[in-house]
Amino acid sequence: MREILEALAAGETSVTAAEAEIRGYASNDGGRFDAAREVRGGVPEAILGDGKTPSEVASLATTAVETTGRAIATRVTGEQVASIRRRLAEEHPGTTIRWRERSNVVVGHAPDFEPPRLDADVGIVTAGTSDAVPAGEAAAIVGEMGARVGRIDDVGVAGIARLLDRLDDIRAHDVIIVAAGREGALPTVVAGLVDVPVIGLPVSTGYGQGGDGEAAALGMLQSCTALTTVNVDAGFTAGAQAGLIARQLDRARGKSP
Repeated sequence: MREILEALAAGETSVTAAEAEIRGYASNDGGRFDAAREVRGGVPEAILGDGKTPSEVASLATTAVETTGRAIATRVTGEQVASIRRRLAEEHPGTTIRWRERSNVVVGHAPDFEPPRLDADVGIVTAGTSDAVPAGEAAAIVGEMGARVGRIDDVGVAGIARLLDRLDDIRAHDVIIVAAGREGALPTVVAGLVDVPVIGLPVSTGYGQGGDGEAAALGMLQSCTALTTVNVDAGFTAGAQAGLIARQLDRARGKSP
């Protein structure tokens, strides 16, 4: 702690960064940012855009860059992204910002941020184009955790030949996230055809009885194959789980301590 206080007194660190070092989080008008989450649990902290004002999201993103060198915000709107861009340009010039508009994820990297690199491949498989939003969120988190990401899209069981045509590509990955709505059959089928961990991501597509992802989630939970299932539209959680598996594979391959 003495080193942190000395750096603060010498102007070598900010009050926000010092607070994050001491407490593990930093506070601002947007809330508390968990700056120690990645060190503690292996998953980078992300800012949820839902329910927050553009100013609150931008304030937290600024704190994220200041304390960790990176900001990740999910479920963001265009107005929130614009606010993030303005604040980071003012307070942390040189930060690169990428907005994955389809999946509503924005990522900012400080100029000196060094992203992790893992020797592991994660496949993101979708049943159809409608599953792209949570699948894209999962892909963004996997990528930020350092694993290589491969996309195999639109291979739903309604036209199962599409899946069989891409089976070799799917099997080339170390862990697979499968996003599907409606009855959620695709993860079960994929899990029966591969020998790596499969994470089912139910999507809130579909309508009528069992719509909004309910049938998809229940179908994956009732799967007779070896399948892990996250909540409906929980792309972040699916990505985090796949990223943690990738970290362990990377360690086993001797790339990380």
